[in-house]
Amino acid sequence: MPLLGGIRPPIALLFVLTLALAGLTAKVLGPIGDQVVPKAVLASQQHFAEDGAIALRASVDERVADLDRTATALNAGSPVQPEHVLSDLGKTYQKWTGTSVLDLESGKVLAARGETIPLAWLTKDVLTGDKALVPRMVRLETGEVRLMTMAVLSWKGQPQQLLIASNSLAVPSINLGPFRSMAVVARNGEVLAVAGFEQAEALNSDQEREELAFLQKQMTDLSARAADLSERNPVSTKEPGSRGYPGVSGTLLGKEYNGRVATAGYASLASADPETKQSAGAGLGLTVVALLPVVRQQAVEQGRELYGLLAAGALVALGLLAVAVLWTTVQRPLLRLFLEARRLARGDLTRPVAVPRWGEAARIGSALEQLRGQLRGEGGPADPGQRRKSRFGVRLPLALTAVLLLLWCVPVGLLLNRTDASVSVPASMVNDQRDRTDLIADRVRRALNEAHADVVSTSRLIGGNADDETVRALLETTLRDHPRYATLYLVAEDGTVSLHAGQEPHAAWSRGKDLPLIRVAGRGGKKPVVQAGAPVPGRKGLTLVGEVRVEFLNSLLDRPGLGEVRVVDSQTLTIAGSEGFLAFERLPGDTLPELVRAGNVQVGAGPVENGLLIREGRAVTVAAAAPFSGGGEAADIGWSVVSWQGAKHFQITPYVREDRSVLAGMLGLAAIVVCLGWVHLVVARPMRSLASGAEKLADGDLKTVLYPRYHDEVGAVVRSLELLRQQLQARRQNQARPYAEPRPAAQER
Repeated sequence: MPLLGGIRPPIALLFVLTLALAGLTAKVLGPIGDQVVPKAVLASQQHFAEDGAIALRASVDERVADLDRTATALNAGSPVQPEHVLSDLGKTYQKWTGTSVLDLESGKVLAARGETIPLAWLTKDVLTGDKALVPRMVRLETGEVRLMTMAVLSWKGQPQQLLIASNSLAVPSINLGPFRSMAVVARNGEVLAVAGFEQAEALNSDQEREELAFLQKQMTDLSARAADLSERNPVSTKEPGSRGYPGVSGTLLGKEYNGRVATAGYASLASADPETKQSAGAGLGLTVVALLPVVRQQAVEQGRELYGLLAAGALVALGLLAVAVLWTTVQRPLLRLFLEARRLARGDLTRPVAVPRWGEAARIGSALEQLRGQLRGEGGPADPGQRRKSRFGVRLPLALTAVLLLLWCVPVGLLLNRTDASVSVPASMVNDQRDRTDLIADRVRRALNEAHADVVSTSRLIGGNADDETVRALLETTLRDHPRYATLYLVAEDGTVSLHAGQEPHAAWSRGKDLPLIRVAGRGGKKPVVQAGAPVPGRKGLTLVGEVRVEFLNSLLDRPGLGEVRVVDSQTLTIAGSEGFLAFERLPGDTLPELVRAGNVQVGAGPVENGLLIREGRAVTVAAAAPFSGGGEAADIGWSVVSWQGAKHFQITPYVREDRSVLAGMLGLAAIVVCLGWVHLVVARPMRSLASGAEKLADGDLKTVLYPRYHDEVGAVVRSLELLRQQLQARRQNQARPYAEPRPAAQER
């Protein structure tokens, strides 16, 4: 018999798969394992570090882009005095700790503002070659590290000047939440900046000071490990086909102190799209490390070994019973028919055929017995009307086998380890949801502030140009350098658009003393229109307006491990979202709008972010809302970022057990479909066809040739029946031939 044919392989496969699934069940439904920290908490720290790295990289890139764009705009116009350059730069962007302009030929400082910038690091290699004017990290005499950004000012007929701006490599100014700290680490593992640690003088006991020293030591050690791991190729650190964070990221476990384990997530600065877009921040080789002490998880897996063994034992018992049913009702009768048919085909007609009791096997056995009698000359064709045909046949034991296995698959997959609203979710998950939502809110607010600052900077350049073609070229250049805008246009005092670059304006710019310079329009349309405006100096009533693409805001909200994220206005109407949404639609349910309103209530210095664990029915949802706060024009527009996700997406023990139970049930169902489907295709259907053919042959149909479909037991029975048909046909032909006269004996010679 062929390996893949016949009745034995699918039954044997069913037995093997049952034993394999039982072993897997004993393992996956048993103890989860002695986890020091839940995987969900570790994954959250990794996502937090990735968010911090994105914020730091975006901040560095924005500073470099703003300085380059300012220098490009100045070079396109008339020469400007160094003092005026720094003055306008300081009014437009409040992001640098110090700025200077120096003459490139003489090296003389022409103007300086803010922190004194050392010049010893300015060498020929910094100003020439392939890496000319690339941002550099420079250590001051105080030991602090500054990021130096450079751009060349060049006017016709004048010596070239170098514009330098310095800023600190500080941790992004985000809410780290309770007990969390974050550090910016260099390639060599040196911690350049850190935030989140309490000052030792503010602690009240020696134990608290010892714990602080322990955490600082852990931050140093884990930062060195993270810096080494960040040197790996990002492609090799991810599973094939996975996307996610473009840089190197992961988690680390530190030592334990007083029942709390130091957990860290790390992420290297990487470009948002490394294949198509270069990043100045990504080239600095920095890594962000987020450290959080977490209470050690207590082992509560008592008795889980026996629990998994009981489920596996039940599956083995039902599997053996199912295999026994198939063996006694399908395999054994079929093999007996195979032997009986072969015996008759060889001419052994002495013994009666052992006829099975029911089903297609009984029909075939009865037909074989009738054919034996016809070959012996003891009877003629049978009367078809006297036969009773089975309604179910082989399908009945197949259905019974499926029911036996489903008795295990359905309870395990649908009823075992089911969770409800009483699932315990670690408090750190709610805190991380809140803090990460606040980080996204800060990121969106900064992006809007940058958009407004770019509009202000461009408006000041427009104020000194009266030529429309020059202004149009400036708008097109700004639009090309900043893809966040869909269009840039000038609005006159009467509301008419005089010049525009990019798409046609989607909404009119409303005027009013109390209206913010960053606003949303387009209500009633298909898409919200986010506008940032600035009056043009020296031109009364003229305003430069930039429409920020909603897709740009949506891209800021799409972060793994945070669920669905939306930006809403003061009336909780949707402006942007990480997933599909309708323009100005309300948040789902009643709890989320209330959470947003509670976050905008003035408490102390202002509104604060809020996190909430929502239990409704059997579902548990973690939600958070963070209003815009801080500085800039976007801080007072009343917008908030709200996020929510089902706790079932967290890798915590109850949901892991539920997923494993569902997986075990689905694997059992797959085994049923594969094995019983195999039996149905290669045995059940051919046997029904064989039974009909055998009965027709027993009824006297000797003209229909019987062809085997498969080279297996059923096919062997078909071949034997064909031999019997040929024997009966030859017998009938011999009986129909007239009696032949004997030939006379040969005469003697």
